[in-house]
Amino acid sequence: MVKEEVQEVVEEPTDVGEIEEELSPWYVFCSTGCGFCKKAEPIIEELIKEGHDILILDMSEPDNQQLNRELQKEYKTQCGTPWFINADTGKGICGYREKDVLEKWLAGEDIPVPPRPSGPPPKTPFQGSTNKEDIAWKKEYKTWIKDNKHMPKDWSDKQRSASTILDAPRPKSDPPRPPMGPQMAQATDEVLDTWGEEMTKWQEENKHLPNLQPVASMVQQMKTRRNQMAQGGPGGSGGPVSPQLEGRLSSLESKMDKLITHLGVK
Repeated sequence: MVKEEVQEVVEEPTDVGEIEEELSPWYVFCSTGCGFCKKAEPIIEELIKEGHDILILDMSEPDNQQLNRELQKEYKTQCGTPWFINADTGKGICGYREKDVLEKWLAGEDIPVPPRPSGPPPKTPFQGSTNKEDIAWKKEYKTWIKDNKHMPKDWSDKQRSASTILDAPRPKSDPPRPPMGPQMAQATDEVLDTWGEEMTKWQEENKHLPNLQPVASMVQQMKTRRNQMAQGGPGGSGGPVSPQLEGRLSSLESKMDKLITHLGVK
């Protein structure tokens, strides 16, 4: 019997790049309830339509949370959302930026830190202030505006005139400050309920102010926040927070920050 010669078929090496799609290094991490993420969405979509391969990663997904932690650890940075990052180079942008800035990021350019105000505006006088107090504050406010000429035009356009601020409803006193940071994790129900009683009294004295938030709702959300922190993390037992809870907590913290900032509480 004649043995048939078996020829070994040797395949030519194939360029991996021809069979494996190259992954984009351009990531943007977004989260539910993030106002600046919503603001950035149309810009990101426009850049994608123009041919930029940007991967949008939702922080409600555990895999994306893990990737976010790994990248922040690797590049020694901290950022909330939105976070624009080149996973290969570590060049990124923390927070919302305009389209022309994102285009520079995509071009691999170093992005300078956005200009910051020189400090908070001078505290507005309480309702019922004297003419002397108003004149002194107007002078401080004018100096503050002058010290912030470096800020972009859209920021300057948003600043109200001193007369407009004084003509608007103003509080008669500082509101009670809620527990913040480590104090929140250690706050008892009694502490939070007492704050709620003080806040209710303050609101009664300042009914003329618009957009006052329901005190009972604020107290309940602070208790929820306290419980999450006491259990080792925002999601309890170190687990991730749900998008719904994250949105509610972010909304509460944003409201409190805006109230404190608006009223000039230090």
